[in-house]
Amino acid sequence: MTLTIHRLRGIALAAVLVLAPAVATAQDSKSATSVTELVKMLDSMKLDSFAVKGGSPNEYVGVLYFPGSQLLVVTAKFDTPWRADSLLDQKNYRDVYIELNSASLPQSKMFVSDLGANGLRFKKDGSVYDTVDVGGKTYNFDGDWKKAKITEDDYSKTYSSSDQQYMQMIQMLLAGLKKPS
Repeated sequence: MTLTIHRLRGIALAAVLVLAPAVATAQDSKSATSVTELVKMLDSMKLDSFAVKGGSPNEYVGVLYFPGSQLLVVTAKFDTPWRADSLLDQKNYRDVYIELNSASLPQSKMFVSDLGANGLRFKKDGSVYDTVDVGGKTYNFDGDWKKAKITEDDYSKTYSSSDQQYMQMIQMLLAGLKKPS
């Protein structure tokens, strides 16, 4: 009997050791470090908005920053990017951000509301949580996948994918801020 209990404890311990890193990895924010760097740069440059051309043709990324409280970041494509290019040339970043939210191709759009301006979080922090809109569908990262009527695995996959894309958006913005004018 004692031998069986020791074996079960050993199996349980092994399962915890194997599964714990996977759970922790799913919850770690890949975007947090990049967001911290972006916030510091925006603060030091006294900017509340910024925008850049994205990584693919006709794609742009824009950010609206509310110091100490949130980042609103959007990426999308335009059919005719001349207006966005013109606004970028004029350093009219807030208008590029607005255009991305309103006049872009909806199926190409990703919008992130990062409450706390601390990177995408897996679940709510107190009463606030981050949201991501992709192609017209909203994902609330409040930790309540049952309310969203999805499985925990689907919630984790959606979070990981969104966090990865968000990190890439932030890195494009950082690269633009670091370019000499």
